[in-house]
Amino acid sequence: MYEVGSISSKNLINRSTLRQRRRALSARQQQIAATDISQCLNQLKRFQHAQRIAYYLANDGEISPQLAINQAEKHGQQTYLPVLHPLKYNRLYFTSPRNQPKLRLNRFGILEPQLGINTVAPVWTLDIILLPLVGFDRGGNRMGMGGGFYDRTLAQFNVNQGNKGLKRPLLIGLAHHCQEVEQLQVQSWDIPLDIIATDKELIRISKKR
Repeated sequence: MYEVGSISSKNLINRSTLRQRRRALSARQQQIAATDISQCLNQLKRFQHAQRIAYYLANDGEISPQLAINQAEKHGQQTYLPVLHPLKYNRLYFTSPRNQPKLRLNRFGILEPQLGINTVAPVWTLDIILLPLVGFDRGGNRMGMGGGFYDRTLAQFNVNQGNKGLKRPLLIGLAHHCQEVEQLQVQSWDIPLDIIATDKELIRISKKR
């Protein structure tokens, strides 16, 4: 069992250590965590009433949102997966996996749908984006895999860089509770999360930042 917050800002926060923590979870632990996080998400009225939800396919020990997504689809909500942008460096499209019986592996070995112009949802049309986390703190700061894909994709909503006025999706970070750290270093281009959902709790981030 890992002690939450055992990695502090005084030490180098090691991405590989946090990835190792989640990969160390057994298949049974992952299954239980997926059930628990589904229950957490379904407590949120914003999730229940969202029309368009972007999610991800769990990889590298990430907590899986699939159970929650399955329920959302049964309720008629539209769901979208990230796809590597073919032209813009380290950016993502979001496209519907429906009517695509076969997904393909991208250059990182992650499954994604075929990119079709009729199934793409511009970011500002999404109601919710579920983001996978490597690490997080209670200030709503996230550590990803290091490629900056979500940061670049969401840069249009960064008020720190003078971008205002666009409808921003609700950003919900998903993680195992053992991925929590005391404090992450924040950069000017970082987009803070609105909510963090773990297998143990929902953490609503204060807007007074």
